[in-house]
Amino acid sequence: MKIALVEDDINMRKSLEIAISDYKEFDVVSFKNAKDALKKLDASFDLIVTDINMPGMDGIEFVKELDGRFEVIIMTGNATLQRAIDSIQMGVKDFLLKPFDIETLVSAIKRSHKVQELVSKKPSKKVSQSSQGFIGESEVIKRVKQMAERAAKTDATVLLLGESGVGKEVFAQYVHDNSPRSKKPFVAINMAAIPEHLIESELFGFTKGSFTDAHSDKAGKFEVADGGTVFLDEIGEMPYGLQAKLLRVLQEREVVRIGAAKPIKIDIRVISATNANLRSKIDESLFREDLYYRLNTIPVDIPPLRKRQDEILAIANATLDKAVQRYELDEKTFSGDAVKALLSYTWPGNIRELLSVVERAAILSLSSEINVDDLFLESRSKKVDIANMEKSLIVEVLQECESDLERSSQMLDMSLKILESKIKKYSIDL
Repeated sequence: MKIALVEDDINMRKSLEIAISDYKEFDVVSFKNAKDALKKLDASFDLIVTDINMPGMDGIEFVKELDGRFEVIIMTGNATLQRAIDSIQMGVKDFLLKPFDIETLVSAIKRSHKVQELVSKKPSKKVSQSSQGFIGESEVIKRVKQMAERAAKTDATVLLLGESGVGKEVFAQYVHDNSPRSKKPFVAINMAAIPEHLIESELFGFTKGSFTDAHSDKAGKFEVADGGTVFLDEIGEMPYGLQAKLLRVLQEREVVRIGAAKPIKIDIRVISATNANLRSKIDESLFREDLYYRLNTIPVDIPPLRKRQDEILAIANATLDKAVQRYELDEKTFSGDAVKALLSYTWPGNIRELLSVVERAAILSLSSEINVDDLFLESRSKKVDIANMEKSLIVEVLQECESDLERSSQMLDMSLKILESKIKKYSIDL
């Protein structure tokens, strides 16, 4: 198994490299930073083990660049726990809190390897999908669905709000499917998943010869979706320079391809989504206020999974059935203790994390009954009690900086306005 180890601390890097090399089944290649790793990573690598807090490009940016091509294990220290939460929300399966012993890391590597082996053997098994995209319903999600249904009957722009992994794309599809445009295309594009220099050409298209690799005309996503719906996920990550161009699309209902002079008329409905605080981005001059009001005609706030407990078991059981079918496993069920663990965990990664945990448990469990240990939730829950962890970190930094908010905001890598809002949210006494 070929492993890329990405760690900027030379002592930590060398120690891990030597320790992992004692296991003959592992071939370790180490890198001192994420940018060096990106230059050398290819299909021969099976797994990435990376630190979060690194100069140049941190671990979260690194995972975004990898774009799901590799399984990743994150290593983190106390000062970067919030980023560890971000990594879970992005689909990272395992993360380890420093300091840890080598056996803990090796166990995580072996879990990853076992999952990869089975997935690679059964890549094409088809599973049935819910036509509505929703599995299980709580009272709170019923109310959100009703709002989405009312919005669907109009052509107004909809802004879906909520944490990563709550199912915003499912809701966007639901609005489209219940609208008069349901027979036309639904085109989704994730702003955070596309390199910044490609977003403009992806959205607006280009003409032949407009830049070096433009060998022929190409329609952008807006043109492809003509008559239907465009879903702009992670809209808060849209480059500021392109936001004016998007505003023009919404106002004039036309696009201009890169290199073209003549606009093309389009008929689309725009749904956008974000887990970011757009008001804070406006205050920091990172997002246009006029665009915000255009996108926010109908805001729909999707609650996190921890506030939708009635859905957890229904989603878990459906996911387990699909995993059993997909990987041709023997029938499996959750033990009583596993059910309690699923219901008591806070799910910082929301539905995306739940799906990942259940699928991995189905693969890794050795019997027909999935127990608590198969879920690997105990180690995760110790590290991802989001509110308590974030509050403790802020209090610790404020104490260290003697309540100097500017110094504290710099140390925490957050804006002064966001820090002040969190101090108020957690009732922190200065």
